[in-house]
Amino acid sequence: MDVLTEFYEILNDPYAYGQTCRDEKKKKVIGYFCSYTPEEIISAAGAHPMRLFGTRGEIALADQHLQAYSCSLVRGALEEVLNGRLDFLDGTVFPHTCDSIQRLSDVWRLNTNFRFFADIVLPVKLDTDSAKEYMVDVLRKFKRDLKKGLNCRISDEDLNEAIATYNKIRDHLKVIYGLRSKNPGIITGGDVYSIVKVSMIMDRNDLVKKLPELIENLKTRNVSEDRRDRKRVALVGSICDQPDIYSIIEKSGGVVVWDDLCTGSRYFEGIIEIDGDPIVSIAKRYIERQICPAKHVSLTARGDHLVAMANEHDIQGFIFLLLKFCEPHAFDYPYMKEYLEKENIPSMLLEIEDQLPAEGQLLTRFETFMHMF
Repeated sequence: MDVLTEFYEILNDPYAYGQTCRDEKKKKVIGYFCSYTPEEIISAAGAHPMRLFGTRGEIALADQHLQAYSCSLVRGALEEVLNGRLDFLDGTVFPHTCDSIQRLSDVWRLNTNFRFFADIVLPVKLDTDSAKEYMVDVLRKFKRDLKKGLNCRISDEDLNEAIATYNKIRDHLKVIYGLRSKNPGIITGGDVYSIVKVSMIMDRNDLVKKLPELIENLKTRNVSEDRRDRKRVALVGSICDQPDIYSIIEKSGGVVVWDDLCTGSRYFEGIIEIDGDPIVSIAKRYIERQICPAKHVSLTARGDHLVAMANEHDIQGFIFLLLKFCEPHAFDYPYMKEYLEKENIPSMLLEIEDQLPAEGQLLTRFETFMHMF
């Protein structure tokens, strides 16, 4: 079976895959919402971490509990759990990244009966010694809660083994991104989206074996289309759960060569040191990796990162994907736009929900943007 075929099978029915992990692999399945979730600790507990992405269906039940101005990710995820589609989960983890996720956590806890539930309130300001100490304390508490809630053991050996697996996965994903940046014709944006998303769903012990096979396939693949004349763009935002956006950009004359998404490069950025206390090493990665708007390092950290990304990957323009009602990214956007303008790098803003606007409308907007540079 072609590796990508297996990835698409999982992508088409992630809940069935989650149920399989529980029934056949005999693993407890823990849902989570953010790349600040310490997956290594969950895996070290013998459980299966699985990211939740909202819903593609109608939202009705969730509106009885949440305001209409909550983002589609929050409302969609609550809809899925209330209608029973997430009954295969054994628990859920809620990192405190925004007010909406915090409120979702409360509603979720009051309206579900899963075996395990945890809030992870990580520090916001990351450039102080006290933040590092607090980060370690929070992760240690999560480890204790997980051991108690799942009635399991988590040794340093288990943690280091999980860390080694995740380090390999992050390395492999970075290689795939690098191959696409160097030669965009080697793989479509939609395929890369699928690989990264499935990396948050597939059993990580299986994934770490599949990705090298995929990389070797890409290295030997005959490029069917020369995309050197296309405009090189990057996506910026929180989650991107709309694979069609990549093909529409390609139809408009552009090609996505990198991103700053929590369902993209922020997910796999940074390697965890296997030296000393593994909890401290996990905390160190969270402190040092590229931040999202929910965290703070300096007034210019995110802008500096985008400019550095543009220089490294020859990016000609940025497309900001703003999930409607996502306040952290909405507050962040004006400063980011101004920062790029000072560097003469064009950008555009696209506000999205769980469903994209009509393809024709998007294509016209993207074509207009591509003509700006």
